[in-house]
Amino acid sequence: MNLKRVCLVSCVKTKRTSVAQAKALYTSTWFKKAREYAEREADAWYILSAKHGLLRPEDAIAPYEQTLKRMSAVEKRRWVDDVLTSLRAVLERGDHAILLAGTAYRGELELKLVDLGVTIEVPLKGLTSGRQLQWLKQRAEKGVRISNASIRS
Repeated sequence: MNLKRVCLVSCVKTKRTSVAQAKALYTSTWFKKAREYAEREADAWYILSAKHGLLRPEDAIAPYEQTLKRMSAVEKRRWVDDVLTSLRAVLERGDHAILLAGTAYRGELELKLVDLGVTIEVPLKGLTSGRQLQWLKQRAEKGVRISNASIRS
């Protein structure tokens, strides 16, 4: 069994104005640093999109305005179920998931991944947006691999 590290990065509001690969559609500094981190730290990475669910970085999509924060509880559960279905195709028991996402995007998903036997790491948990960006920038500058401080299984 080949265990792998997969990074899940949440989408952001700031986007290009035309169709682009998902990895290039989101243009905020936070997303760019999270992408760098994911590309360096994980065997594979995906984007958690409020509109599209789980996106591969190469998926071409048009700009959109949608957030989980405006979804009803039923819509959020449906979103989590859709993302989980997609993740089952790429994650196996024992794999490690690094979640670079806020509570709205990782909440229920985190628990369901643990139920599947995936170990979870949430290195930005509890940090303000500014501190998250600082953390990501520091790791980008140093090329530091993450610690196992916040892993749950």
